[in-house]
Amino acid sequence: MVGRRNTVGNRAQFGSADRVGAICRALRQAIVERAVVPGDRLPEDALGERFGVSRTIARQALGQLASEGLVELRRNRIAVVATPSWEEARDTFDIRIGLERLVVARLAGSIDAVQEAALQAHVDSEEAAQRGGEPGSIRLATEFHLLLAQMTLSPVLERYVGELAYRCALILSLYSRPHSAECAVAEHRALIAALTAGDVARATSLMDRHLDAVAERARIVAAPPQPRDLLRVLAPYAEVAL
Repeated sequence: MVGRRNTVGNRAQFGSADRVGAICRALRQAIVERAVVPGDRLPEDALGERFGVSRTIARQALGQLASEGLVELRRNRIAVVATPSWEEARDTFDIRIGLERLVVARLAGSIDAVQEAALQAHVDSEEAAQRGGEPGSIRLATEFHLLLAQMTLSPVLERYVGELAYRCALILSLYSRPHSAECAVAEHRALIAALTAGDVARATSLMDRHLDAVAERARIVAAPPQPRDLLRVLAPYAEVAL
């Protein structure tokens, strides 16, 4: 955790675009880790206070997240964490499956020893996180897919895989039912083996089954919203954001 003094000092060095990006990254992580959930309000003034920025900067960050489908902008400048319908949720997973087929097709047979080691180390972290609770596990599982997209060296794939992965994490916070994170770890290890072996058909099949299994871990009935203190919830994310 970055100290408060260093965080405040760093803020002075950031331009507005940097601050918007930092807030977006922090809120995406908060969504993935279920610190904020669908339906939670994200007032501009509260975000500005917590992240030490103007309401204008907070508004720009919310606009960016709205363009990614993570936030809904309502009348009177009210922003809330998005609440996708079940139909939108299923479509999002279907589109993500198609997109990540492209990722595995690009990577199969081209993974070098350094990349394989990085992927295995990441899955080691996922396995260790099982002892620390579900939010950390979900974040690391999401980041595994982002790491694969980065390895394609395609900015387009990296961008859209990232957006869809975060939207899927949001959907799971709304619809998911309890499950064992051991499934994801085993599926990720099998996928690494297929990519390293250059087996495109197997890697594609594994990715399809893996993402379909993630989608099937969802339930149709959403959990009722719980009251939250936004300033308290976002405090650890603001500490490291700017």
